[in-house]
Amino acid sequence: MIFLKCCPLRLGSRYLITGEPDCRMLTRGIVSNRYGISPLISLRFSSNEPPCLTVEKLEGGDKGIVVFRINRPKTKNAISKELIARLHQEADVLASDVDARVLILKSDVPGAFCSGADLKERKTMPQSEVGGLVKKLRGFADKIALLPIPSIAALDGVAFGGGLEFALACDIRVAAANTKMGLTETRLAIFPGAGGCQRLPRLIGGSKAKELIFTARIFDGKEAERLGVVNSSVEGGPDAAYHKALELAREIIPRGPIGVRLAKVVIDTALRADSEVTNRVEEQAYDRIIVTKDRVEGLAAFNEKRPPIYKGE
Repeated sequence: MIFLKCCPLRLGSRYLITGEPDCRMLTRGIVSNRYGISPLISLRFSSNEPPCLTVEKLEGGDKGIVVFRINRPKTKNAISKELIARLHQEADVLASDVDARVLILKSDVPGAFCSGADLKERKTMPQSEVGGLVKKLRGFADKIALLPIPSIAALDGVAFGGGLEFALACDIRVAAANTKMGLTETRLAIFPGAGGCQRLPRLIGGSKAKELIFTARIFDGKEAERLGVVNSSVEGGPDAAYHKALELAREIIPRGPIGVRLAKVVIDTALRADSEVTNRVEEQAYDRIIVTKDRVEGLAAFNEKRPPIYKGE
């Protein structure tokens, strides 16, 4: 293994670049078209933590499939400031990648797709920063929804709060049958602020979405399929949902790419009528809830591992 100082990279086409923008690990795989590296070397830039996100471009018959792999094992892929910054960066790159045909969003952490916001980080965050961070979560979900190519979320393990909201922003969702998911924010005296209050009703209807959000109910992959939250649930090992997502992506790849992209535009236009207005309402509502005592109590109770005591203040 060779260690080098961080520097601008002009590297190949058969390696995977991961980690922070200025300190990346390179391993065998495929990389977004910004980079290139000779396939004869392997480099690892020193880092104390594993990369929170890797981006892989598949080859051969799977050419055109791009995989976003989330990897924060210590927090069950909780969404930190670092992770959301990386997700934004790679979504921007993908939006202009002419070779990309399908995105798969998955976890590399067994038993966790994404546990939601990093509440330990959130607890130490100044109140003035919370709204900005939630706006970034909502912004990433919108970027995924607005990608010119189809996106598929492969859910395995837990998918709570913002993690499920990211999946809801994808065009298609598949889940392991034993996946536990839910928009659980009202347990913390807040509400889903990254588009969940908009996208879930569009999927399953307003009344049922209200029931799930008001109660913060947790349900499994089988129930999610019955409700229409996911397209399908699958039995099998830890990678069962990912293999199903690959199967779907492989069905899309042979189809006419312009037809697929334009079909997505037309369908999304029909589904997102007045979304700009809804986004503004959601942002204003979250600005109001950030300053409540109940929100602070919810975070404190979570970290102290006790039931919260909400007073409606």
